[in-house]
Amino acid sequence: MQALALNASFKASHEAPLPFSYTAEKGAMMKVPTKGGADANVFFIPADEQTENVLIVVHEWWGLNDYIKKEAEDWQKRLGGKVAVYAIDLYDGQVAADPETAGKLMSTLTPERGDAIIKGVLQKIGKGKKIATIGWCMGGSWSFRASALAGNEAAGCIMYYGFPEKDAAKVKAEKADILYIYGSQDGFIKRTDIDQLEKQVKANGHTFELHTYDAVHAFANPSNPKYNKAAAAEAQAHALKFLQTKLSIQ
Repeated sequence: MQALALNASFKASHEAPLPFSYTAEKGAMMKVPTKGGADANVFFIPADEQTENVLIVVHEWWGLNDYIKKEAEDWQKRLGGKVAVYAIDLYDGQVAADPETAGKLMSTLTPERGDAIIKGVLQKIGKGKKIATIGWCMGGSWSFRASALAGNEAAGCIMYYGFPEKDAAKVKAEKADILYIYGSQDGFIKRTDIDQLEKQVKANGHTFELHTYDAVHAFANPSNPKYNKAAAAEAQAHALKFLQTKLSIQ
């Protein structure tokens, strides 16, 4: 992903997000300690009642912007307030408003820092939880990684057009079922790579649910000028059903 972030074609395919400002209803930013580095930033939304259910939300290459904060709060509402939501910030407080800046931020995010942030959040969440993850584009890949790092507490992982993990050892570490959302017009994610990930996930004893749409990369992002409302709505319905099932939410 780091090399692709600086690819001219990849950057050109991501139009600058439409302007948007959001005032949080329940969520607030908080700091989480990480091993060997600065504290991580997390947009946290507490559940309406005591629960073991947790949803980790991972942003696209733009960063933890207001779109993601709204999306995090919207997902908690869709799940009836029965889940604590942690929208993590992989860019340590930086947000991009143009492809050039986004590419630089994505290219400088190291696997080590990403893992440290996720591990810090998991430490904050604590043991005895059911943890689901969801992310888009770059965040889709990190959703998979976060779920793997959650180990046996991982309840389900949603990848919206995330780059499929190719490291067999990291795939084997994944203990949750996967829901993958894909746009068939995506010029950067190969269907063969998705098929290979599906094969490995199933070989490890987990399910892999794939939904494909006649749409471009990042089609579900409302800040994308090429946002596909109909496809996004259908994909969201599948994602909601998946989360309700994995987290046992009625």
